[in-house]
Amino acid sequence: MTSTTHSPVAAPLAPPAAHTSSSARPPSPEYRAWLAREQRRRHWIVLARAALLLASLALWEYLARAQIVNPMLTSYPSALWPTFLDLLRNGKLAMHTWTTLAATLVGFGLSMLIGTAVAAGLWWSGFAYKVLDPFLVVANAMPKIAFVPIFYLWLGSDYSVYGMAVAIAVFVTIMVVYDGFQSIDPNKIKLAQTLGASRAQVLRLVVLPGSVPTLIAALKMNIGLALVGVIVGEFQSANAGLGYLIVNGSQIFKLNIVMTAIVVLAVLSGLMYLAIARLEAVVAKRYG
Repeated sequence: MTSTTHSPVAAPLAPPAAHTSSSARPPSPEYRAWLAREQRRRHWIVLARAALLLASLALWEYLARAQIVNPMLTSYPSALWPTFLDLLRNGKLAMHTWTTLAATLVGFGLSMLIGTAVAAGLWWSGFAYKVLDPFLVVANAMPKIAFVPIFYLWLGSDYSVYGMAVAIAVFVTIMVVYDGFQSIDPNKIKLAQTLGASRAQVLRLVVLPGSVPTLIAALKMNIGLALVGVIVGEFQSANAGLGYLIVNGSQIFKLNIVMTAIVVLAVLSGLMYLAIARLEAVVAKRYG
């Protein structure tokens, strides 16, 4: 009798077992409670900021209305809104605001480009850094307002504001960015050099990406410093801009115009800072 041999038949693949990973589990009650506390805390912070702003405006209004302070010298919040609308309707506010904003952005961009390039050069050559370091320290410590008449003679009334913006911001940029370059882990630089990277490749692939937080910090400082430089330049030589509007309003004793321009200047600086903070959040997701 011949024995029958059966060839094995492949069994159908069984569906994979369900994996119960910790990431698939719902958050714990403690974690949800912590999230709720953090959300309430953020809400309270926003409410506290709004309350502080409203209280400051109410105190300003009261002190002026009660003649505790001279309203001719300080104005008061309820008088600023009609002035704001009047300047908005005749187009002066938009023109002066745009003039200041454009000059600030140009000075800000030039300061970052020049400052980063000089800092890279100083990182590249230790000899150049040792030679230029005392001059950079002295230039950064000098009161930049002393340069206003020089820039006015060199650049004229239209471009002297750009010179002031760069003069105030560029030296801080050089020193901050250079310190960031120097703080890069030397082991990373040695590793790149061991793999055959040139000094330019080390700068481009190791130093610059590793200095992104420092560059963001320099952006935050520079946007305010460039604005300060533009306003100082407009105080002295410009015929347009929020700085010019402030000086012109004070000369004709129209404090409503002065205070309105100052409020617009505060809003403008806040918006520019928020733009840099948004950029920082986007960059943190990539390099964080």
